Amino acid sequence: MIKEGSKIKSFTDLNAWREGHKLVLLVYEVTKNFPKEELFGLTIQMRRCVVSITSNIAEGFSRNTIKEKLQFYAIALGSLTELQNQLTVARDVGYLQKEDFSRIANQTIVAHKLICGLKKIKNT
Repeated sequence: MIKEGSKIKSFTDLNAWREGHKLVLLVYEVTKNFPKEELFGLTIQMRRCVVSITSNIAEGFSRNTIKEKLQFYAIALGSLTELQNQLTVARDVGYLQKEDFSRIANQTIVAHKLICGLKKIKNT
């Protein structure tokens, strides 16, 4: 955790990235238990999608203009919404237990709020 007033030096200092990374770990954990026939279907889609969230936060952090930063943070939000859809599909076809779905869905809400906060700050 960064102390209040401390300068953010790396994308890993961003709370949005940290909470997104927790989401990455959760998705990788639960998709290990998906059926093997989904390896090149829902499993890979969800993994690519969740990694895209943190990758776009990281890339946005490194950009110099506000416009570029906002573009990458918006893409991260799009990937997050895509993941929320995929989680719903995984739950509805029986690949995710209710508890796992709730845990991950709650983490998507945390990440969403923080990414929206990044878009408001504009100076990260």
